[in-house]
Amino acid sequence: MKYNSYFLLACLAMLNFACKDGYIDEISPVAPGADVNAPEVNVIFPAEGTKIRVTENITSINIRFEVKDDIEIGNIKVLLDGKEIGSYSEFKDYRRALVTHPYSQLGNGTHVLNVTATDLSGKTTEQTINFEKSAPYQPKYDGEVFYAPFDGENLELITLKEATLVGSPGFTLSRIAGTNAYAGATGAYLTFPTAGLLHKEFSAAFWYKINPSPDRAGILVIGPPDTANPNSQNNRTSGFRLFREGSATRQTFKLNVGNGAADSWFDGGNAASINPTTNTDWIHIAFTISDKEAAVYIDGQLVSKGSFLGVDWKDCDILSIMSGAPRFAGWNHLSDRSFMDELRIFNKALTQEQIQNIIADEKP
Repeated sequence: MKYNSYFLLACLAMLNFACKDGYIDEISPVAPGADVNAPEVNVIFPAEGTKIRVTENITSINIRFEVKDDIEIGNIKVLLDGKEIGSYSEFKDYRRALVTHPYSQLGNGTHVLNVTATDLSGKTTEQTINFEKSAPYQPKYDGEVFYAPFDGENLELITLKEATLVGSPGFTLSRIAGTNAYAGATGAYLTFPTAGLLHKEFSAAFWYKINPSPDRAGILVIGPPDTANPNSQNNRTSGFRLFREGSATRQTFKLNVGNGAADSWFDGGNAASINPTTNTDWIHIAFTISDKEAAVYIDGQLVSKGSFLGVDWKDCDILSIMSGAPRFAGWNHLSDRSFMDELRIFNKALTQEQIQNIIADEKP
C-alpha cells in the first residue's frame, strides 16, 4: 500500500507540472459573435390545412413547434385566433427550443395559430397556420350507423374509423356530393370492421357509376371465412354479397344472403340490369334485408324482391367495399373499377319511400 501511495503522488505531481507548463489547454471563454439572423420558427402540428376530426365538440390538442436562433432565443408566444394561450422565456438549450404546448378547449370551426419567436437582440419571426376542427357528423337519417362520403379520404364519419386499404384505390372529382368520390382500381378495395353494423335488419344505399371492365365484380360484401377454400373463398351460409356480372353491354346487379344454413338469391334479371354503353351516369343502388324479405332497388325502383327468413351474421367480421375479396372471390367477383359515393348503412330495413327521399336529398 505504501508503494501505491508514492506512485499516486508522483503522478499527481507530474500532472500539475504539465498543466502549469501548458501541456493541457485551459478552458477559455469564446465570444458568441454578432447576432445576425432572426429566429427560425417551424410549427410541426397542426400543419397548414389540417382537419381535426373527433366525436366531441370540444377537444384537446398538442401544439408542437421548434424554434432556433443563431445566438439566443429571448421569448416565444403562442396565439390561437388572436388570443395568447402560452408563452416561454426559459430554455434548457438557449439556441433551440422544441416545445409541445397542450391546449384543451379547441372548438368546432376554422382556427388561426400564430407562433412568434424573438431573440435577445429583438429580431422577431412568426409563423401562421390555418387549420380546422370539423364538427362531428350527426346521422342524417333514422337508423344510419355508417356513412362514408369519400371526400378525399376513406373515413367513416360516425365512428371516425379509417378504412384498411388493399392495393391503391383512388378518388375522382366526378361525384354526387362533397369534393370527391371513391375510384376503384385493379386489385384495390377497402375493408372496415363490422362491429356496430350487424343487426336483425340491414340496409345499404350508395351512388354508383359503372365501369363494366372487368365484366364481374364484388360491390359490397359481409361474409364468413371459407376455411375449406382459403385462396378462393365462397362461403355463403351467412352475411350477404352484392355484386354485378354480365357483359360490356349488359350488367346485372345481384344480391345473395345467407340464413345460417343456406343462401338465397335475389336476382332481378332484366329489371336489375343496365347497359353501360348508354347508361354512363351515376345511378343509386340500395338493398334491404329483414326477417321477412330482402329487396334490391335501382334509382329508387324495386328491381328484385323475395321472401327471406332473416340473415345470419356468424363469423362476419369484415365489410369489403368495391370487391368481393377476400370472402367472396371463388367466382372471380374481385375488384371493381367503378366509382362509388355517399355510402350509408342502416340498422333497419328501409322502405321504398325512405330510399327515394335519400335520393332526392342527395341528387344534385
